Order: sequence, then structure tokens, then C-alpha cells
Amino acid sequence: MAKEALIQKHKKKQKFSSREYNRCSLCGNPRGYMRRFKMCRKCFREMAHKGELPGVRKASW
Repeated sequence: MAKEALIQKHKKKQKFSSREYNRCSLCGNPRGYMRRFKMCRKCFREMAHKGELPGVRKASW
């Protein structure tokens, strides 16, 4: 879980656009971010297993 101060700092508009970075909308994690779903890989995996993401299912071949 991310520190509350870092999440608040991320929400403020940065002085320069190159300083902006992505964070998971659920837990605030900056690593393993997936732009298409706007969440980190951990939250994505949990929600996919629960069936909360439409059109996403586990691959099998």
C-alpha cells in the first residue's frame, strides 16, 4: 500500500508535464501500472479472478 502523502502529492498538478506519472486508482501503487485498465498488476489480477473486469479471462491453451 502506498503512503498517503505520496498519493496526495501525485494528485496535485505538476509544474512540468514530464514529472507526471501513473498510479493505481485502487491502491496507489506506481509500479506495474496498466494504462488500459488504470490499475496495477496486483489489483488487475485480483479483480480478474473475481470476474469484476468484463471481457477479461484467464488464458488457457
